Amino acid sequence: MATYEKGILGGFSGKVGNVVGARWRGKDIMRSVPVRGAYTPTSEQEAQREKFSVVIKFLTPIKPVVGKYFGKKQGDKSVFNLATSYHLLEAVQEVSHEWVMDYEKVLISKGELRGLADPSVTSEPGQVLALSWEDNSGQGYADASDQLVAVAYNESMNIYQTFIADASRGATTANLRLPAFMSGLEVTLWATFATANGKDAATSTYLGVYTIS
Repeated sequence: MATYEKGILGGFSGKVGNVVGARWRGKDIMRSVPVRGAYTPTSEQEAQREKFSVVIKFLTPIKPVVGKYFGKKQGDKSVFNLATSYHLLEAVQEVSHEWVMDYEKVLISKGELRGLADPSVTSEPGQVLALSWEDNSGQGYADASDQLVAVAYNESMNIYQTFIADASRGATTANLRLPAFMSGLEVTLWATFATANGKDAATSTYLGVYTIS
């Protein structure tokens, strides 16, 4: 890398031939374009790439949920970055030489708010998942106005259904209605609470697998 004083052409940014120009700490610099040699990734690097691909494929469709409710931004790391990091470390497992999501460890949210207390789910006619819980308002800073957030996922068709503010904590029940075409399909369900202003959330709860009636 070399610095240079502005000549008749002034400073430049970008690639010219095999030289790259840029502005760094108030100075104009030039550096040569790096030469790529033959490179073979290690088995560990290949595994990490495969895991990353699986996690991104799973999380991207529910980015509006995990990108909002998975804690607070940390430096250059967005909330979605934090969710990705967690799932790479904790929620991917190898099954028959293939990386897959470990649904029991998947989180759609993470935070200090109180989550669902003693939740129960039943599959009801009309493609309804009937969810109930105890009102634990007043524990920590849980409030009766906190809003329910839920995600249902069918793996075979790669379909997600999200439910945001379908009920408050104080309501203690919610009927999560899925589309008619999902009748007969199995879905995995997660749920959490977020404050009414959406600024804080609980760590989500894995609620199990249910067949849609």
